[in-house]
Amino acid sequence: QHEDRPGFQYDHEAFLGKEEARSFDQLSPEESRERLGKIVNRIDDNKDGYVTTEELKNWIKRVQKRYIYENVAKVWKDYDLNKDDKIAWEEYKQATYGYYL
Repeated sequence: QHEDRPGFQYDHEAFLGKEEARSFDQLSPEESRERLGKIVNRIDDNKDGYVTTEELKNWIKRVQKRYIYENVAKVWKDYDLNKDDKIAWEEYKQATYGYYL
């Protein structure tokens, strides 16, 4: 039976990544189970049919790293105000604190 307890969102995001977790929220239990099965196959690095603690740790690290890189790419243009592919301290302060300064 598919049942989520309060606080599962953090686990979903750690395991799937923020964007992927959102898409899972829209799935039926059957679709969710099918897609999770495919992901588990990707986590099982040595293809022995089992997921070890180390494989799971490595997967979560990859997912989190991907999220960080994607997030930086999304917000970079908001911080690089003069579009020189660099973020100066003044640009960072302006983008972060804006009218507070």
